Amino acid sequence: MHMQAPLPLTRDLVLIGGGHTHALVARMWGMKPLPGTRVTIINPGPTAPYSGMLPGHIAGHYSRQELDIDLVQLARFAGARLILGAATAIDPVKNLIHVEGRGEIAYDVASIDVGIHAEMASLPGFANHATGAKPLDQYATRWQAFLAQAVAGDVAPEVAVIGGGVAGMELALAMSHALRQDLGEARVSVVEASTEIAGKNRPAAALLTKAAEKAGIALHTNAEVSRIGPKTVSLADGTEIASRFTVGAAGAFAHGWLSESPLPLTADGFVLVEPSLRVEGCDGLFATGDCAHMRHAPRPKAGVFAVRAAPVLRDNLVAALSGGTLKPFKPQKDYLKLISLGGKKALAEKWGRTISGPGLWGWKNRIDQKFMEQFRSLPKMKPPALPAPVTLGVAEELQGTGKPLCAGCGAKVAPGALSAALEQVTQTSRTDVLSGPGDDAAILSIGGKRQVLTTDHLRAFTEDTGLFARIAALHALGDIWAMGAKPQAALLSITLPRMSEPLQSRTMAEIMRAAQEVLGREGAEIVGGHSTMGAEMTLGLTLTGLCNRDPITNAGARPGDVLLLTRPLGSGVLLAAEMQGEADGSDIASLLDILATPQADAAACLAEAHAMTDVTGFGLAGHLLAMCRASGVRASVGLDDLPIYEGALDLAEEGHRSSIYDANLAAAPVINAHDARAVFLHDPQTAGGLLAALAPEVAERALASLQAAGHSAAIIGTIDEGAPEIICRET
Repeated sequence: MHMQAPLPLTRDLVLIGGGHTHALVARMWGMKPLPGTRVTIINPGPTAPYSGMLPGHIAGHYSRQELDIDLVQLARFAGARLILGAATAIDPVKNLIHVEGRGEIAYDVASIDVGIHAEMASLPGFANHATGAKPLDQYATRWQAFLAQAVAGDVAPEVAVIGGGVAGMELALAMSHALRQDLGEARVSVVEASTEIAGKNRPAAALLTKAAEKAGIALHTNAEVSRIGPKTVSLADGTEIASRFTVGAAGAFAHGWLSESPLPLTADGFVLVEPSLRVEGCDGLFATGDCAHMRHAPRPKAGVFAVRAAPVLRDNLVAALSGGTLKPFKPQKDYLKLISLGGKKALAEKWGRTISGPGLWGWKNRIDQKFMEQFRSLPKMKPPALPAPVTLGVAEELQGTGKPLCAGCGAKVAPGALSAALEQVTQTSRTDVLSGPGDDAAILSIGGKRQVLTTDHLRAFTEDTGLFARIAALHALGDIWAMGAKPQAALLSITLPRMSEPLQSRTMAEIMRAAQEVLGREGAEIVGGHSTMGAEMTLGLTLTGLCNRDPITNAGARPGDVLLLTRPLGSGVLLAAEMQGEADGSDIASLLDILATPQADAAACLAEAHAMTDVTGFGLAGHLLAMCRASGVRASVGLDDLPIYEGALDLAEEGHRSSIYDANLAAAPVINAHDARAVFLHDPQTAGGLLAALAPEVAERALASLQAAGHSAAIIGTIDEGAPEIICRET
């Protein structure tokens, strides 16, 4: 019996925001997806902080990694694409979401879970000299930067919190604890507009007041802030409070793009939802978490409701996508509040009763750790077992474990197989074809001008179609830049996985928009191409470029030259680990950000290169050995000089390798390559750096220019006399 073909994609589900409810929904989706649905998660960053552990992180009890939900790993588990960008507008009639830097993303069904912010825009000086307690990630990042400055003695340990509610007091105690632990002193103040802190909860207020007094926190009640400066918080009565780090915790505000949207809203800008969490009057749109308001059951802004809402939201999203019936969400009337007191102590409140003690912090910690463990240890979904029997060689090709085929340049045909095929190509005697197989691009003579011609195809390494198209275009442009040419024209070859016509249109629009942005900026025109549907997403570009001088080839390296690389190594290791859910999401986001950066300016810095190539699928050693053979020279490389992407070395030491790694190693052996960093000599690079052989004095100038322009460039070795080979020099 033949295996069943994958079902076509027919509907787009978009989760706007990585809030707690959406994180839980994505996990549930990974366990039980709805076939035919393409899932997209839109979030400004690759992680989402868990609010329950924020005070503990601020106090120094948890690292940032312990605080954050890794959305990259979660999206991979859920089979979703993650678009890193902030939503800035929504059109519920056309079913479109505008994402900053990405344009419009269409949906059939969508849900909003973007939380709230605590920025006090109307307060003079706040925007320049203070930060809101929410968004959490922004506050946490700024706090750590301030704490480092305070520890270094660059700023005084002076903090002010505007808002003496439970949240404000919890953060004030946490910051005071961290400063006292790291510096031995803390000068923390809390400003509250009402006559008492912690609102109407008098038992909690008494315990928080006692904890604040013990920590030396100054409480200013019945006080109004008039202005915030770089070193002070000014009160309406003339009091000046010293503060080098001011935090706003005096309210929950809707994000501007939501409060200005055409959605049904409260007077404060929160999205009105029905009992099913569907936005009132919007059939395919839902909202949950702090950004939503349940008119039928108003509740405080608290994470516990988000957790309880997740199963209902997941079921209702499935119902909306499959024609089912929606069910109501019935939030509990009261909930347990566990409030940190700076150190490893906490108080608990429910049903009007309040208690405190060190044992409560341990209880809170266990609850928080249990929640986060759901995302730290995502279930390992085993690949289907191989049928029995299978043809000889199948198990070996799958490396015995069903390890997936890598994407990007990690999916290239092995260099040995490619070389054998090219050896059979018969060369013609055309005088206008000036190069043979083996260089980065063909060199053609047309009307006395030099034109270069190249083609590149990539298997998708990210579900983010627009980002993939951008990186694929830049990857293909690498061949043009490496030869010192200016991009001219492009043909696109696009294969989409099987999907409905509306999804085809949306996907093609994302691809063309990204490709046009990249190519148009470089002066190239898209002049045509081909599209089809197939088993998976692939994108190819055929490019031409024009040279105003003789092209730079890989055949001009000279003894005495130094080797300069414009970009780190390790993308193959990182992408291979990401496919298996093992890479850190922040490292992947940083990698993709670099891969999506053009290198035209880098090529301009290397215009005086004697030889140049771009480092791609065959790895640094493969491309450098080709340069050595074409130039009749030997290369020496320093392993300690190789720039490596963040996170790649640890993953390589854990054994992560790209599919083509072994073939690359066999095709381009390197002498004395015994260090752990030697892995990166053979790691396939997608949109890799330019590798240039330059005279030493030219290389130093080029390196300075590249680094000034923001490139992580490095001098990695030298060109020497000798037979074509690569040697790792002793360190």
